[in-house]
Amino acid sequence: MGDLLINLLASVIAGTAVWLAGFLLRRHKLNRARDFFGLTAGASCLLVVSRHASSPREFSVHRRDVAALVELATIARECGAHADRVGEDQPTGEIGRLTEFCVGGPGGASPRSVTHVRAILRGVTYEVFDEEKRRRSFMVGGTEYVFSPETSYVLLARFWGPVGGRPIFFIGGLTAGSNLAAARYLARHHPELARTYGANRPFALVLRIIEPAAYGTDFTELVADVTDVAFQPVPQPVE
Repeated sequence: MGDLLINLLASVIAGTAVWLAGFLLRRHKLNRARDFFGLTAGASCLLVVSRHASSPREFSVHRRDVAALVELATIARECGAHADRVGEDQPTGEIGRLTEFCVGGPGGASPRSVTHVRAILRGVTYEVFDEEKRRRSFMVGGTEYVFSPETSYVLLARFWGPVGGRPIFFIGGLTAGSNLAAARYLARHHPELARTYGANRPFALVLRIIEPAAYGTDFTELVADVTDVAFQPVPQPVE
């Protein structure tokens, strides 16, 4: 009888230890994700998305951009926060007041993306999309990333405004499909990104989507870390 009680007690202790270890591990992962995204329990974040370029409706959004927003809203929900969708022309408030996910490259004439590139991602240049020539590209540090039917690219970046605060996550793809690929990459790989960049370092990454017509977003790979060249200092006036 004594041995049975001892074994039972040992099982209870072992089970409690396993449960506690699992709880602490989950809590650690949650806290690291919250730190990485600048989110807290009950907080709000902004989802800024560009309008569907070829749609006549003012508030139309490409279905793949909608899917990207779902991925990002899921990230917020897993961190205990909630996301508010904001149109490209709607006011978003001061930069850094809330965590912001900005979806849509400036080449598609997204005003918010244009502002972020002009003010912060000064080492990045997007070509205005030419539907007749079917040419879409962006350039970082002298390297041009050009869309083709076999390959698409997207810039995934995290940065802060001049006064700090909450981070902005920028997803500037050459297609709506590449925006979705970057959102899924961020959702899947943010633990590794957190280990590399921590909670306070900006980054800018170029991702390549291979054979998007055949594979969708399933074959997405990191091409280059362009952090050193994407963020250029503010030009000083010539005296």
